[in-house]
Amino acid sequence: MGERAKENAGNVGRHFADFARRDWEQPTEGGPIRFAVVGIGGFARNRALPAIEEVEATETTVLVSRSFDESDPIVAEYGIDAVLGYEEFHDGAATDSYDAVYVATPNLFHRDYAESAARYGKHVLCEKPLAASAADAAAMVDACEDAGVTLMTAYRLQFEPAARRTREIVSEGCIGRPVQIHSNFSTKLLDSFGPDHWRLNPEIAGGGALLDIGVYPLNTSRFLLGEDPVAVQGATNSWEPAFENVDEHAAFQLTFPDGVVASCSTTFNGQPNSQLKIVGTEGSISIDSPYGDVPQEIVVECGDMRMEYTGAPVDDVVEEVAYFANHVLTDRRPEPDGRDGLADLRVADAVYESAETGDRVELDDL
Repeated sequence: MGERAKENAGNVGRHFADFARRDWEQPTEGGPIRFAVVGIGGFARNRALPAIEEVEATETTVLVSRSFDESDPIVAEYGIDAVLGYEEFHDGAATDSYDAVYVATPNLFHRDYAESAARYGKHVLCEKPLAASAADAAAMVDACEDAGVTLMTAYRLQFEPAARRTREIVSEGCIGRPVQIHSNFSTKLLDSFGPDHWRLNPEIAGGGALLDIGVYPLNTSRFLLGEDPVAVQGATNSWEPAFENVDEHAAFQLTFPDGVVASCSTTFNGQPNSQLKIVGTEGSISIDSPYGDVPQEIVVECGDMRMEYTGAPVDDVVEEVAYFANHVLTDRRPEPDGRDGLADLRVADAVYESAETGDRVELDDL
């Protein structure tokens, strides 16, 4: 290995030395943040509730659902203080029992619960996409800013160590100037949920593969580069009858201000897989399964230097909840705030416009 390769290896190695470090964490006082979890589906039961339980600075005190009662075992398991119906939540029941809301409902309803939470002075952690439309997302941002409460989009990938270490390596110039990003995310939706799932209803979901899983490569590209695209070119299509009302497949290119192009693709009906590669003038970074719940394999190449690293698995929902609580308790604005989620929805709108017209769409300030 030459001297330059050794230097590059040393620079990259520094970032992997303490792979799972929480570079965002600050000392806190007060807490814990008490959550009302809205929408008790599979994600809330299997990921959000256990994560809130694991984070020392948070606890779940209220559950909100239309088809749920106090006899459910999770009420006793998590020591829940109150179980509310949706209308009770909107009417302000049990507001003394929680400080923040985790919105885990289908996309169409995100706005209603965020606005009610803001009205009662509660912070909001909302699943992605932030809303079913950019207009609803903008209303959520306005409501939370007017109320002076935190609104964070649950982009848990931003707290995944592989993504954070990759951004550090890119920003430090270890691969030279970024030139291209290539990313894909595919899944077999029908195998997991069946043909009657709400994600296949455009009125509830707001879109198909692009909004549900395409936001991962979209948001990750923006996150890694630290800037917003200025133009998009996109294409969508649907072949199977189950996807006749939403996009089954989507592909899009994002052009960034300095000329970097991110080529992204996503599908609801493809072999489950995800990949991410950032190509620079002096090297590249590849991540296998960046959007999956598995240890990510990272390969950094620069000249004649090649370094492979596989980090230990990290529960990214735990990291997300801890990040949210830390920023609320230290009165800091989270990086994936409401405006970050709104920006992605505006880009998605432009992708759909481009897919319909066949034209490149220029983006105004996001």
